[in-house]
Amino acid sequence: MTTPPTPQAPYQQPAPQQGYQQQPQGFYVSPIPMRPATFGDAIASEWTKIRSVRSTMWTLGVMTALLLVIGVLAAVAVSASDADMGETPVLSLGFFGVLLGTICVITLGVMTIASEYGTGMIRTTLTACPSRGRVLGAKALVFFLLTFVITTVMTSVVALIQSSMLDAVSPTGEEWLRATVGVGLYVATLGLLALAVGALIRHSAGAITLMIGVVLLPLVLAIFMFASSLATVQEKLLEYSIPNQLSVFYDNSVTSSGGPSGWDPLWILLVVTALAMGGAYLSMNQRDV
Repeated sequence: MTTPPTPQAPYQQPAPQQGYQQQPQGFYVSPIPMRPATFGDAIASEWTKIRSVRSTMWTLGVMTALLLVIGVLAAVAVSASDADMGETPVLSLGFFGVLLGTICVITLGVMTIASEYGTGMIRTTLTACPSRGRVLGAKALVFFLLTFVITTVMTSVVALIQSSMLDAVSPTGEEWLRATVGVGLYVATLGLLALAVGALIRHSAGAITLMIGVVLLPLVLAIFMFASSLATVQEKLLEYSIPNQLSVFYDNSVTSSGGPSGWDPLWILLVVTALAMGGAYLSMNQRDV
């Protein structure tokens, strides 16, 4: 004899828990709490991306090696030659390593955003975070802080080594501040300018080439201007070239004429970078990926 089937109770959808999004009857209810994305989420995403790729580790590793090795070698060379430093600031020996290290910072700044356009990863990024201003701001903030911290720490270490190795006039507090924190701010801002150029051009090689030209071309052009009629142009190119503005933080300008002094190079670069970042923001908003 066949047993009749036991009647089953009708399915009842469980009551939604606090913090969960309730959907109409018959729709899927996600077990993951739903909340709007914030700027902190964008920063966490960009920090994960920038520290998890090999190019970041290699670029920052090379920059660190350049700052340390060239700074120590410069101090060793001066110490071995028994040269009299005179009134030359002892911290100025760190200039050569920092100048070469800026190439690494420029490269990383461009790659932070331009590489995503090259690989198509920018589509995923903008799908997860449609606010392009938020994406650009998060990239800029993470990159700036990372570069500033590493540059400031390494310039401080090199400055301590050089001061202990050489018998010269002890630097003042203002000189220490400019040669460490000032240089860190300037180099990080220069990298931020490279990031903005990368967002505008969207091509890694082109943006890196353009930024290297911005750093080196004015100085090279000024060196080869022999005509007396171009003396004024030559003087301005020397005064406002990136190498000269960077040397101002070490109180060792490459030109004896006027030009930026003290913290002026940082303010000039901040204005230029702000304009470039504004252009990058408008470009990302108006152009498709």
